[in-house]
Amino acid sequence: MKQLLLAFALVFLAACSGKPSFNDAALSERKLDLERFFDGRFVAHGQFQDRFGKLRQRFVVDMTGDWDGETLTLTEDFTYASGATGQRIWRLTKTGDDTWRGTADGVIGEATGREEGDRFNWRYTIDLPQPDKGGTLRVAFDDWMWLLSEDRLLNIAYVERFGLRLGTVTIMFEKL
Repeated sequence: MKQLLLAFALVFLAACSGKPSFNDAALSERKLDLERFFDGRFVAHGQFQDRFGKLRQRFVVDMTGDWDGETLTLTEDFTYASGATGQRIWRLTKTGDDTWRGTADGVIGEATGREEGDRFNWRYTIDLPQPDKGGTLRVAFDDWMWLLSEDRLLNIAYVERFGLRLGTVTIMFEKL
């Protein structure tokens, strides 16, 4: 019985933990233009923490963005603290003044996004490779990005599986 109560308590806490919203007050007057910000070369430093706050992985991303007037292509080359590497290529299309859709290998269907002021919210489901276990793990990402300056952007991604938060990914992008 104790285990069942503990399981319900964990589910409740995971469901109640907050995430950003466009209803939150803006913290700056900056305007994020995704196609302008991500056109060029970047380095990003990030980490994944599980739902209990334990650091599970660190990584660096060398990234190149190219806006051709219709498609924003982001090539991300990951190097993990373990020495493993990986690449993801995103192709984003602007669908309105402040809306986007996109695809990348492993993404189920299309990712959708919305810009508002200095913020961008990007949502998608993806099959993440699990090299140490073989196969993939299907998770949902709810990415929130904030333009901090003309050359820095903070990204916090909430990672969920079956509606339960697995953890968060925090990334700082810096234009080179």
